[in-house]
Amino acid sequence: MARWVLGLLVVVLFAPSCPAGAQQPAKIPRIGYLVLSPLTEPPSPERAAFLDGLRELGWIESKTVAIEYRSAKWNPELFEDLAEELARLKVDVIVTAGGDTAPKAARRATRTIPIVMAASGDPVSEGLVASLARPGGNVTGVSLMAPEISAKRLELLKEAAPRVTRLAVLWNPAFRGGDLELRATQAGAHALRLTVRSFEIRSADELARAFSVLERERPDALTMFFDPLTSGFRELVADFAKKHRLPTVFGAREFAQTGGLMSYAPKIADGFRRAAGYVDRILKGAKPGELPIEQPTKFELVVNLKTARAIGLTLPRSILLRADEVIE
Repeated sequence: MARWVLGLLVVVLFAPSCPAGAQQPAKIPRIGYLVLSPLTEPPSPERAAFLDGLRELGWIESKTVAIEYRSAKWNPELFEDLAEELARLKVDVIVTAGGDTAPKAARRATRTIPIVMAASGDPVSEGLVASLARPGGNVTGVSLMAPEISAKRLELLKEAAPRVTRLAVLWNPAFRGGDLELRATQAGAHALRLTVRSFEIRSADELARAFSVLERERPDALTMFFDPLTSGFRELVADFAKKHRLPTVFGAREFAQTGGLMSYAPKIADGFRRAAGYVDRILKGAKPGELPIEQPTKFELVVNLKTARAIGLTLPRSILLRADEVIE
């Protein structure tokens, strides 16, 4: 018996051993990715920019970082449940894109997990952050707020269609950045001697009523401000404008891609790339409340030649040469 116990001790003492840390793979950080638009394969330019930004900083999906993807599929009301799901998963950081609706839902779900906005509207007026310079709390990231480019859009519209004098503006007053953009648009229109007729759009019914008025009043051109609600109406508005041969200019490339004449807007993909930098700093220990909110630095002009032909408009060469993308 003593000989058996002695043998067992020898086996235990001299058995190969590994450091405890080597027995289990190191836990990698997890990112929650909460967006309004549907997820596609291959990735959208925005998601590709985010992943490229992470990769440049050493974060490789499925290797050094995991990503939990959640999409509201153009239904902002789904953000609440999706954000709560990510909070329950205890991800290390949540990246949002969907105006201010997505980060607001994420912040209601958690006040401790850092939230990085890749494409927000006006986070200060929405109460998401204390200020752009010192956000405070658990929210930071990139804002698309740049009302000063509203005048530039009208200049492009006037250059494309010189005879325009009466402009219809569709906007959602429930979106807090909308009133700021409306004032900037009115100022730009005044400088170009354009008259503005604005229509408040909070629902599909209000959009239908606006269309009825526009059919009677026959403006020369049309624009609609971008937010999660109006984004869902972009095809309806583009089709209406083409039917009535109205030149259009918008503040998001998606509007031009779905049939609008032109868009001039912040380069959304750039915001996603910069969001990767926020994620990197947070995963390395930075506090989101101490990271200043960044505003757009890059803008892009998208022109839809197919729409121009449909409404009988010949775009000047000066517009086409400046376009970042021309849709044939």
